[in-house]
Amino acid sequence: MKGNLPYKVIHGETTQVKYSADEIFAKIKHENIRFIDLQFSSLVGRYHHTTISAATFTPEQMKDGLPKLDGSSIVGFTSVDDSDLVLKPDPNTFAIIPWVTEKKTARLICDIYWGRGRGRLERDPRGIAQKAEEYLKTQGFDFSYWGPEVEFFVFDKVHWDVLTPYKGQSYSIESKEAPWSQEGTGYPMGLQEGYYPSSPSDTLTEFRNECVDMLNEHFGILCDNHHHEVATAGQCEIDIKYDYLTNAADGAQTYKYVVRNVAQKFGKVATMMPKPISMDAGSGMHTNVSLWKDNKNAFFDKDAKDEISQIGRYFCGGILNHARALCAITNPTTNSYHRLVPGYEAPVYIAWSPSNRSAAIRVPEHFRGEKYAYLKRFEYRAPDPSSNPYLVFSAVLAAGLDGIKKKMDPGDPVLENIYHMTKEERVKRGIKTVPATLGEALDELESDRKFLNPIFSNDVIDKIIELGRKDHREISIRPHPHEFYLYFDV
Repeated sequence: MKGNLPYKVIHGETTQVKYSADEIFAKIKHENIRFIDLQFSSLVGRYHHTTISAATFTPEQMKDGLPKLDGSSIVGFTSVDDSDLVLKPDPNTFAIIPWVTEKKTARLICDIYWGRGRGRLERDPRGIAQKAEEYLKTQGFDFSYWGPEVEFFVFDKVHWDVLTPYKGQSYSIESKEAPWSQEGTGYPMGLQEGYYPSSPSDTLTEFRNECVDMLNEHFGILCDNHHHEVATAGQCEIDIKYDYLTNAADGAQTYKYVVRNVAQKFGKVATMMPKPISMDAGSGMHTNVSLWKDNKNAFFDKDAKDEISQIGRYFCGGILNHARALCAITNPTTNSYHRLVPGYEAPVYIAWSPSNRSAAIRVPEHFRGEKYAYLKRFEYRAPDPSSNPYLVFSAVLAAGLDGIKKKMDPGDPVLENIYHMTKEERVKRGIKTVPATLGEALDELESDRKFLNPIFSNDVIDKIIELGRKDHREISIRPHPHEFYLYFDV
């Protein structure tokens, strides 16, 4: 199941397309491709690239890789004394980049290998995702489906000044949709009042249309819906079709890449920061998952309550059991924990429920019956778009499979609105909360990490913790501007 297989819609039917290396070179010639953009993700999920001339690209390089990467310059990869890495392109990820109109350019996503034939780089997040898919097969399943719902903000302008923190720090957000806009020419929306507004309040319909067209037509990533989200100032969501684990992570990374570049084309700037706007809803990456065996959804049981199989319940129990440790991977930034607070539809409470968005795990219940068995899934609502999707899907899979292996039943679903419960009621029901800070999440991962070991090496987990601690310290040593308001006269 290697590689992001692009989709096409033929007579209304979705078909996956697979490319051989020979077909890619034929495409390069036929389409008069001048450059090849070799793309990959760092351990923390940043997207990187290097560009080569198509004229010098050979079948041997497609097969053996290109010696074009200094691993010590990529966050989380290698040390400077052992840094020669090889980029090995995946032909199934070929796509012509539509906004490069001069000197036609195509992209290929790459796997990362050590030089000197030493095998795969353990810290390559795409390799971790592929390892997760192989591990799933050893546990008796054929494949898993993943559907990330990636939210993001599109601003007109953003400014920040943090280079002299001892003197002062500031940031400023401009958006004609926002209630603080001074343009006076639009229809600003209030905080938490941005869900599904019609135009002209929603100023980003054409932007999202452009993103969808590019994802569908050029990158083989099918989108079936887009809309404005709850927050003001340009919060958006574009829904992409579920896919196999590595493919879905490729798709999520490509989605972010396309969104940012289309925003620039529109003279705007997009961000995947979970909580850029104070007092408003943050951006999540709700992650939908199901396991499949013998072409059947292993989470569906027509005779069970809520049509959830016992395997599905155990999988859910595994996620709940490891949810606090998972936050270090699913919510890996200090900004993530400004989103994970009560009152903003955030998944703060570690519980599960059918059709209840106040729980961290929701079982969507739009349809029932065997006709819709393929839709039975868990929606894990904690992850946010600052995370690395390769690591998120792999870690959530590891937690769920640990639940199946150890028969971790999740208990009864919570049907009530957890936001309205008192602390005493939550304690009585055994409902825990997610960590309050990145530091707390990293502590949880430090003490609850064994469930990851079938997929993540200890070296990778140690590096994730090390990088997270560095970010946490960066924020903890700097005063916050609001602290002057609270404490200056103490």
